[in-house]
Parts: sequence; C-alpha cells; structure tokens
Amino acid sequence: MFDDILQFVIILTIMTGLVVILGKWMTHLFVSPGHTLLERGTYAILGVDPDEKMPWKRYGMVLVLSNAAMMLLGYLLLRVQDFLPGDTLQRASQTPDLAFNTAASFITNTNWQSYSGESSLSNFSQMAVITFLMVVSAATGVAAAGGFVRGLSRKSTSDIGNYWVDFTRVTYRLLIPLSFVMALVYVWQGIPQTLSADAIVTTLEGVRQQLIIGPVASLESIKHIGTNGGGFFAMNAAHPFENPTPLTNTLHMLSMLLIPSALTYTFGAMLVRRSQGWAIFAAFLVMFLGFLTLTYGSERAGNPLLASMGVDQTHTAFQAGGNMEGKELRFGIAQSSMFVAVTTAATTGSVDSMHSSLTPLGGFVPLAQMMLNTVFGGDGVGLINLVTYVILTVFLVGMMIGRTPEFLGKKIEAREMKYVMLAVLAHPFSILGFTALACLAPSVMTSLANGGPHGFSEVLYAYTSGTANNGSAFAGLNANTPFFNTTIGLAMLAGRYLTLLPMLAVAGVLANKKGVPAGPGTLSTSTPLFTGLLVFVILVVGGLTFLPALALGPIVEHLLMLSGTTF
Repeated sequence: MFDDILQFVIILTIMTGLVVILGKWMTHLFVSPGHTLLERGTYAILGVDPDEKMPWKRYGMVLVLSNAAMMLLGYLLLRVQDFLPGDTLQRASQTPDLAFNTAASFITNTNWQSYSGESSLSNFSQMAVITFLMVVSAATGVAAAGGFVRGLSRKSTSDIGNYWVDFTRVTYRLLIPLSFVMALVYVWQGIPQTLSADAIVTTLEGVRQQLIIGPVASLESIKHIGTNGGGFFAMNAAHPFENPTPLTNTLHMLSMLLIPSALTYTFGAMLVRRSQGWAIFAAFLVMFLGFLTLTYGSERAGNPLLASMGVDQTHTAFQAGGNMEGKELRFGIAQSSMFVAVTTAATTGSVDSMHSSLTPLGGFVPLAQMMLNTVFGGDGVGLINLVTYVILTVFLVGMMIGRTPEFLGKKIEAREMKYVMLAVLAHPFSILGFTALACLAPSVMTSLANGGPHGFSEVLYAYTSGTANNGSAFAGLNANTPFFNTTIGLAMLAGRYLTLLPMLAVAGVLANKKGVPAGPGTLSTSTPLFTGLLVFVILVVGGLTFLPALALGPIVEHLLMLSGTTF
C-alpha cells in the first residue's frame, strides 16, 4: 500500500511542477502581441484578419461555424472511406448514423467510439479524420479558455480577443510541439508509428499471425495531451501497442492532467491574481484526491462476496490482491485506479482497464466525476466549468449576507446569472433527459449485457460520458445502433456548446463592466475558506441533481453486493 501511495504522490508532484512551467508558456501564448511567419501565412490562407477585435457573439459564432465545417469534413471522409485508395485491408465506410456519431464525438473532444478502431478505420481515416479532429477540438477548448479569461480580465470593452489568433497559436505553439515530442518518446517505448496497415509475424508457437498497425504514436500523443481519449485499437490504452510499459502508462496520465492543471496558473497570471489561480488549482486537487481515494480503496478491498465464498483464505474482509477483474496485471490496482480517476477527471476517456468491471463504488467515481464535470476537466473547458461554479458560489454567498455579489472586481447581476444557470442546467438536462428516453425505448434492452442496477449504470454512463465530452464507456452496452449513435451524438453536441457558449457570454458581459473597488464586505475568492465553499457548493449541487440517478445504479448495486445479492 505504501508503494501505491508513493506512486500517487510522485505523479501529482510532477504534475504540480509542470503547472508553473506550462502555465507561464500559455500565458505568453495568449498575451504576446506578435505573430510568427507560419501564423501569418495561416491567416492569409484562411482569409482572416488577425487584428480583428471580437466581442463574445462574434467569437462564439466563429468557434461554432468552424467546428461545424470541420465536423462535416470528418463526416464526409468517413462516409466515403471505402472509395479512398491506400487501404490494403479494404475497410468499409461507416454508416450515416455511425459517421455522425464519430464526427460529433471527435469535434467535441469526446472521442466516444461506437466502432472498433483497427477493424473500422483505415490509416488515412485515423490521421485525416481522427487525429486531425483531436488536434482542432483540443485547440478549440484551450482557445475558448483564453478568450474567456481575457474577457474576465478586461474592463469597459466588448473585445475578448480574436478566436482565429487564439486557435492558431494554441495549435502551433502548444499542441503540435508537445505532441511531436511525446510521440517520439512513445516510439522509443515501443508504440508503432508507420503507414503500413498490418504486419505478418511468427509467434513463439510458430503460428503466423496478422497484427494491425499504423500511425499509433502520433494519435496517442494528441489523444492524451488533448484530453481526447479515442483509441487506435478497440482495447484503447489497455492494448500493448497503445500502452506498452508502466512508463507510458504514467506519461498518459501526466499528459491528461498537463494542460487542464496548468491553465489554473495561466488564469491567475492573465488576471494578475496568482493566488486566484492557485485557489482554483486547490479546488481541483481536493476533489480529485477524494475521488482517487474512493476508487483506490474500493478496488483494493475487492468484492466481499468472493472472500465469503472461500476464494480468499487469508483475509476475512478483503479479496487477496484486490479487484483485478478487467485490469492489466502489469499495471495492477494502483495504476489502474489512478488511471480511472485521471481519465474521467480530465474528461479524456482513455482507459487501461474495463470500467464495467470496477466495484460498484469504484464505478461510482468515474460517473460522479463526469457528472460534476469540474474536477480538472478537459483542455480549456474544465477551467471554464469550474469558474461557472465560482460565480455561482459568489452569488449564493452574496445572497446569504444581503450584498450584491462581486467577482474579480465586477458586480454579478441578473444577466450573468441567467447565462451561468443555463450552463449549469444544460449538463444534467442532457444526461438525465437522454437516459430517461433510452430507458423508455424498447429497443435499448437488446443492447444491454447486464440487468438490474448495473444495466442501468451502463445506459447512464453512456450519456454521462457523451455529455461530459469524456468518451469512456462502461462497456457491456452495444451502442452501435441508430438510436444510440444519434442520441449520444446529440448529447455530445449539447454538452460541448450549451455549456461553453453561455460562459463566453458571461465573459463578454463582464468585460463590458467597469471595475468596482473592493470593500469591507467583499468576499475574497482566493482564500482557503472560499476554496472550501466552492468544493462544498459543487458537491451539494451535483449531489442534489444526480443522487437519485446514482442511487438507482452504483449505490444500490453496492448495497446489494454487501447483502450478498447477485444478478
């Protein structure tokens, strides 16, 4: 157990050190006035003016329309895949509903996969559709965070920056360099990077076997740095070609946390309020540690039903070795539990174990983190989601003490709160609404591999993962049907844009306001007290919203397990 905790401490310590290094670079990226020659060439090709000052409506419109165009391009390429040359395995095009689901998934940084990567997509599709959309979706999220923070930092202006400048800089100065270096490290560790579609090898038994290969390392690097998550192979990060060593497993986790954690430093630096950034980082870390403790403790304890059946003769309350079902022996309980917590905290969706095989409380953790959607979160949007709750906390505290709420020297009034509540409510409305619809659809029962509360958790997990733009699956659910492909695709789009655009509106409204001096009654939002209040509000709002659904799934499953009931 000591070794396990030491692993957690080392990974989180490295992450914290990288917060400052990368946070400073992203601050420079967003505030530097000049443009590189490559960036100017890109602006010329796109026909955009890098000096245009965009209010939030213009910024948001450009974001949505450019994303829609790239989604359409991805959809068309997936539909005509079998007509494109170069695929020696002659893989078929995706059906209309599956192509819609895939294109929506990767443009929204979700990367939910209703298909098996190695058998469904050619190497061209993996690069021109999947890897391309992984880059631009991550760039969209980080660029939006830059515009959002810039709006919070300004006074008496409608300008929150230029989306094209933010998007281009994030792509050229952040994502591509980081991904290139990480891809080289991955190749060194044994992850394939080739344009060949397959390789014929002779096994130790003397049998000839076909292995599917391709440009895996380049996909893996942006997959994790961009908090994407889609796997080149169906087994995702449990596949030895995607995750061959304990070092790559650790690098995957650090990559997922890299940009979401560092953006807290960028937030404080751009506002010239460093303590504010560290307060937000502390809120992220406190929630993450709580969920990591729960999933690790549950998986290490294992299933008490196995101990009572005599499987474990050395313990009376714990399963020897913990719950290893669905886990890679080479990673064990500690790294598997850490990966579960990281991938759903950072809304990445990459998996190195089977989430459906987690204990009930272990499965509760990824569900809860995606439902809250504020534990680090995806690139850019995680910070925006947490600031949503910062403003909500300030408003609630202000109402309790009978004072007009203030945040960053700006009064929080009715207009901003309407946008905030739209962002807060869109998330559960999508999750619970689509889950209820699926539970009423007769065809859904044929997609379930399990009955009872675990079967309900499969459906709930699918729409939670889609809406939270996570992309991991509980498994056991055949989601490659017209119903699921369409509804999960819609959930992804709702979860991305109905939470992002209202908060860009908040930034635009606050940018237009004049600053007000702090007074004796001003609530400081950069203290440990406020960090505690923020975490409390997130947990209370999330609990009141999602507890009934969780009670029907992992909570009742845990109680049934303790009572000795199986299903």
